[in-house]
Amino acid sequence: MLKKAAALFLVCVSAAICVSCGPTTSRYLYAAIPTSDEIVAFREDPNSGILTQLAVSPITAGPAVQSLVIHPSNKFMYAANAGEGDVSLFAIASDGSIAEQGTRTPVGTDPTVLAMDSAGAYLYVANTGEESVSVFSITATNGNLAAVAQVSGPTAPLGITPINLQVDPSGGFLYVTGAGAQGYIEVFSINNGVLTPLSPSSYYITGTSPYGLAITSNGGFLYTANNVDNSISEFSITSGALTQLSNSPIGQQTGYSGPVALLIDKSGKYMYVANQGTTNLAGYSIGSTDGALTLLTTSPFVTGANPSVLATDSGGAYLFAGNQKSPFAIQSFNLDTSSGQLTSVHSYTIPGAPASIATTF
Repeated sequence: MLKKAAALFLVCVSAAICVSCGPTTSRYLYAAIPTSDEIVAFREDPNSGILTQLAVSPITAGPAVQSLVIHPSNKFMYAANAGEGDVSLFAIASDGSIAEQGTRTPVGTDPTVLAMDSAGAYLYVANTGEESVSVFSITATNGNLAAVAQVSGPTAPLGITPINLQVDPSGGFLYVTGAGAQGYIEVFSINNGVLTPLSPSSYYITGTSPYGLAITSNGGFLYTANNVDNSISEFSITSGALTQLSNSPIGQQTGYSGPVALLIDKSGKYMYVANQGTTNLAGYSIGSTDGALTLLTTSPFVTGANPSVLATDSGGAYLFAGNQKSPFAIQSFNLDTSSGQLTSVHSYTIPGAPASIATTF
C-alpha cells in the first residue's frame, strides 16, 4: 500500500536572481525518506523558490519515518515512525537545523500520517496497522506531547484502514479517508482532542483508494483524489457533514492518471493534483461559491517520475512536488496566483523516495 502520508506573489523582474525585493528571511523545507530513516533539510530562498540543502542534511530519523508536520510556531516538527510505532519531536533552530528532543512518544501500530489543528494545540496520528487514531495535546513552550484519552480507551477506533487525515480549519472536525474496495471518508467531531463519530452518520462514500485529501481554507468544501478510479470527488461541508456535489466525481481526462495527492494553494483559488501514472500535476480553479473544479487550460505541469507528495511555502508563491521514483527528487515550481500557472524552478536530487514534505510557516 502506498504510504504518504495543508498568497503572496513576489513580483520581480527576475525572481531567480532578485535579492532586493520581497522577504529576505529564509524558510525551510523538510522531506521524510523512510528507506534510509532520514530527513532531508533545505533552505528555501523566498524570492526565487531555489532550495539549498543544509550542510547538516540528511538528519537521522526514526525507523521508516513516514509523515512530517511542523508546529505553527516554527519551533517544533513531529515525525511519525512507522517502523517503530512512535512519534519523534524535533526542535527547529533559527538556521533550519533540527535536533531530536527527549524520548519518542509511543502511538499505535504502523503510524503513517500526522495532522495538526491550525492553532497547534493537538496532534493526530493515523495508525494504519490497527485502524485507530492517537491524539495528543501539545505544550506550546517545549512541544512535548501528552496523550488525550478517548471515549473507548487510549485511541479512537476507526471503521476503515486510514490512508489520510486532516483537521478542518475550525479545529472542530477530523476527516479520515480509508482504502478498500469501496473508499470512505470517516468524520469525527472534536472536543478538546476527544473524537466522537459524527451523528447521525459518520461515513461518506467516495472513490476507491482516496489517498489525496484537501479542505478549503474557509472549511466549505472537501476533495479526495481517488487513485484507482482516476477521479476527484467534491463535497460541500455543513456542520461537519458532507454532501457530494452534483458533478462529482470528476473523471480525469486523457493525459492524467493515478491521482494520489492534493494541494490547495494559499489564495484558495486553485487546487493541484499529483498524478503518479502520467508524471504530471493537474491544476484546477475552485469555484468561489459552489466549490466546483475547472481544469486550467495551461494544465498539465510536467514533473519527475511518480509525483506523490505536495507542499507549498508560507507565502504561497511556490509549490513543491516530491517524486517517488528514481531519480528521486524535490521539484520546485513558481506559482502564479493570478492564473494558477506553474513554472518549474529546479529539481533537487534526494537519497530516496519522499513520503512527506513539510515547510515552515
